[in-house]
Amino acid sequence: MKPKNLIINFVPTGMIPSKLQNPKVPISPQEIIEDVHRAYEKGITLVHLHARDETGIPTYKSAVYREIVEGVKKYCNDLVICLSLSGRNFNELDKRSEALELGVDMGSLTLSSLNFPQQASVNSPEMIFGLCERMKETGTNPELEIFDLGMINYSKYLIKKGMISGPLYYNIILGNISSLQLDPTQIGIAIQSLPANSYWSLGGIGDTQLRANVIAIALNGGVRIGLEDNIYYDMNREIKASNMDLIERIHRIAAEFDRPIMKAKTFGDLGFYNKNRS
Repeated sequence: MKPKNLIINFVPTGMIPSKLQNPKVPISPQEIIEDVHRAYEKGITLVHLHARDETGIPTYKSAVYREIVEGVKKYCNDLVICLSLSGRNFNELDKRSEALELGVDMGSLTLSSLNFPQQASVNSPEMIFGLCERMKETGTNPELEIFDLGMINYSKYLIKKGMISGPLYYNIILGNISSLQLDPTQIGIAIQSLPANSYWSLGGIGDTQLRANVIAIALNGGVRIGLEDNIYYDMNREIKASNMDLIERIHRIAAEFDRPIMKAKTFGDLGFYNKNRS
């Protein structure tokens, strides 16, 4: 199997990690911009952004996202930018889709409802169709978030209905208590179930992150990496990681597998840039 260029999907912040849990989590727009810039200089393919308000609480407000997006573009103009359209903290279509007005390249699309340890992410069929329509209107590509096999099936339904079309990029996220686990059989079935010619990455929550990433690198897939999913460097949860700690380790492992990092422009030119990008 000839090694492919490695997609690195950088997830610096998320909705859950806090400064109290790990002081290295970037919360403010400037902190997020600086972490993305450092990661870009090292080598990443795309970035998946969450925004926080002045108190550190997740926000959907396009004004906050605008500051982050403009700052990222200033230093990383060709980076593929994805914004979270998550339903964990707010579940009205206008709120979840507000930041799409910024004309970013991608928006996250979770393909069903699911439970996290302390809260639910609610994604009704009506909401999923509504987000697909808003992304079509703004020229935004979906970043397909997969937590179980049913979500892959639902993506095929959306393809059949003409709601999404290629190229397709999937994040397969492992380790959530009610979702796919770090198990060879489950991982293999998920990858084999994807539509032909899809691009995919494996991510892992908590101490599954590193092992999920290594499996993905070995299988010629991409990786999802960053403090959104895991705030520790070690599996004993004794060393607090920075985003650069995690990015640099992935680069070292990728080099051992002869996996060059896919450049952002290469990924964008595959069809993942916003269709209206100037």
